[in-house]
Amino acid sequence: MDTNGKVLVVDDEPNAVRVLSAILSEEGYHVLESGDVEKAIGIVKTEDVDAIITDLKMPGRDGINFFDYITENHSDIPVIFLTAYGTVESAVHAVTRGAFYYFIKPPDYWKLKSILSRAVEQRCLKRELESLRRRLLNENNHHRIIGKTPEMRRLYETIEAVRDSSSNVLISGETGTGKELFARALHYSSNRKDTPFVAVNCAAIPRELIESELFGYEKGAFTGALSRRIGKFEEAGNGIVFLDEVGELELSLQAKLLRAFQEREVERLGSNRRIKVEFRLICSTNRDLRKEVQNGNFREDLFYRLNVIEIKVPPLRERRDDIPLLVSEFVHEFCIREKKTLTVSGEVMEMFQRHRWPGNIRQLRNVIERAVVLAREKTITAKELPEEFLSCWKQGVAYKSVKTLKDLEIQAVSDALHVCKGNKSKAAKVLGISRKAFYKRLKEIHC
Repeated sequence: MDTNGKVLVVDDEPNAVRVLSAILSEEGYHVLESGDVEKAIGIVKTEDVDAIITDLKMPGRDGINFFDYITENHSDIPVIFLTAYGTVESAVHAVTRGAFYYFIKPPDYWKLKSILSRAVEQRCLKRELESLRRRLLNENNHHRIIGKTPEMRRLYETIEAVRDSSSNVLISGETGTGKELFARALHYSSNRKDTPFVAVNCAAIPRELIESELFGYEKGAFTGALSRRIGKFEEAGNGIVFLDEVGELELSLQAKLLRAFQEREVERLGSNRRIKVEFRLICSTNRDLRKEVQNGNFREDLFYRLNVIEIKVPPLRERRDDIPLLVSEFVHEFCIREKKTLTVSGEVMEMFQRHRWPGNIRQLRNVIERAVVLAREKTITAKELPEEFLSCWKQGVAYKSVKTLKDLEIQAVSDALHVCKGNKSKAAKVLGISRKAFYKRLKEIHC
């Protein structure tokens, strides 16, 4: 029978257990009961518990002792405390160490049901993390796409639909959104997964070297060419060539690339022999290539050759419901590396979910890595966050559940930039403000 989740209630007062169990059962929860910590630990070992509601003061091992066990062995299970007035200080201390919430006896049952619903939802999100991680993930862990928002689900569906195709794919999105992960997802979930995945960062290779890097060269083709070298297109064989930030390529090289893609042939520098290639091409860009075409910076014919299938990766601010999943993953990753066991305080999680994240997932990952390294207690708190992050928060640049006038101003600037396709002068005119005022608000957006 489907339920809203499995909840363990721990209290040495039988009447308290009976009342709470009846209330939660009416809400659709499957309730497990225990009158002491030892029995509760046994239940947790054998049952897949979604949340725990425990008394604080009990004979023998108390609620804090039980919480320590859960934190050490089942840190993904949220714990809610019930406490008498005399032990509030202990409950508050437990919350600062990662407990989900605490209530004073007798609790406000309506509020308890609301808090419990959130706790169970958090536990379900963490459980889904495992299935989402397995999705589009091979046994060698070449890529890790994490997310359950509708935007991400649509991307999963697109990848599944086109993964075995030979068509070119263009992945677009802001810096730090994880475009290469999607390219790897396409490859390692496809029928080409046993072939090479050859990545080329077009922005990182000097312009004078990029052509030889892609096409290869013969011995003596230029000064310093002491031996023959095959290029990335040949190296890929039947696999994938991933051109990261393809919008950085010069027009002269774009013409040569177009010819290679059309004819499926390449020539090494210093040679006139054509070599057949059968790779699949995946490109990424953080630029608006349509705009680059209009400005004469990118060949229109090459754009249409690359953009057979377009995958748009959303920025982190447009998939905020994925932030708890990402935080959990990154905290786990760095805790393993640093040999620590940490949780994230409710305050920090709220800050993470409201922050604008101009650097997207890469920025979030860096912030968490720093916090894990610096943390000396069992919980990551605001003091482990970088100063530039905290300053943005103090200035009120984070998103709020109720939009202030400042929020609306910032949104108006963003909308104007979008309508004017990034032209700041036009955007300022549309808003009817001076360029100085516009740049001031723009600076706030990018904080």
